[in-house]
Amino acid sequence: MKDTRKSAKSTTATGETFEGFTDEERGAMKERAKELKAAARADKDKADGESAVLAKIAELPEPDRALGERLHAIIIASAPALSPKLWYGMPAYARDGKVVCFFQSAQKFKTRYATFGFNDAANLDDGAMWPTAFALTELTAADEARIGALVKKAVS
Repeated sequence: MKDTRKSAKSTTATGETFEGFTDEERGAMKERAKELKAAARADKDKADGESAVLAKIAELPEPDRALGERLHAIIIASAPALSPKLWYGMPAYARDGKVVCFFQSAQKFKTRYATFGFNDAANLDDGAMWPTAFALTELTAADEARIGALVKKAVS
């Protein structure tokens, strides 16, 4: 049985024969395929990271669990571009693979307060000195607003 498929040939208006895509077109298609794969991988990583963070928060004893759940909601609402991930076994939020902010349980480290902190990837610079970590025992509406504003500034 003969193969009746033909190669992609067409004739342009100038009468030249054209076979398939140019090297530039093939290169552009390969780049676009890489972009789509990277975006799909990032979406999967973000979803996997969020699942891991939510599972870790669910394991925390009260009152750390309530603080972690509330912080997670505030961070995701304030900076949806951040990707949740576990960092040293604790919830963290990263941009371009670098942790911007994180939550540390009081129970895990046997301290009297939980900690919400920022790493150097956060854009919080304010003169020659600024706070990078906050002690948390509870969250008031004012605290939540302040955290939301700090997270937005951190990713700006």
